[in-house]
Amino acid sequence: MSHWPDPVPGLVIRYSYLWRREADQGREEGVKDRPCAIVAAVKNDPGGKTVYVLPITHSMPIDHSEAIELPQQTKLRLGLDGERSWVIISEANMFSWPGPDLCTLPGMGPDSAAYGFLPPRFFKIIRDRFVERGHQGDPGLVTRTE
Repeated sequence: MSHWPDPVPGLVIRYSYLWRREADQGREEGVKDRPCAIVAAVKNDPGGKTVYVLPITHSMPIDHSEAIELPQQTKLRLGLDGERSWVIISEANMFSWPGPDLCTLPGMGPDSAAYGFLPPRFFKIIRDRFVERGHQGDPGLVTRTE
């Protein structure tokens, strides 16, 4: 029986993220596991949760309005590498928790998918910018199903 963490906004998890461009090409699986920030978790019927995650990437965005750089101190606290990284706010994956694309952290046991939490003020900036972009147009959601 799995005991995945509760999907709380601000939690950074390991997840097989499917980029929107890949979904538009007909892909159904992400190419690699990556850290992703839970931006929202909504209760649904029959008692589960729908989770929205934003990818974290080393690739510097061409359009800086589409991402927020992850502070180095936060990366180190989460146990991520020392390279610069960005939280992408121009797209998200949506799935029923825990879903088949949640991944365990290497060397951390069979049910450990969480790196830890983003600092509350930093998370609020990410969440607010993601919501604002959604109000301005296409939020770039990719719905993942089992």
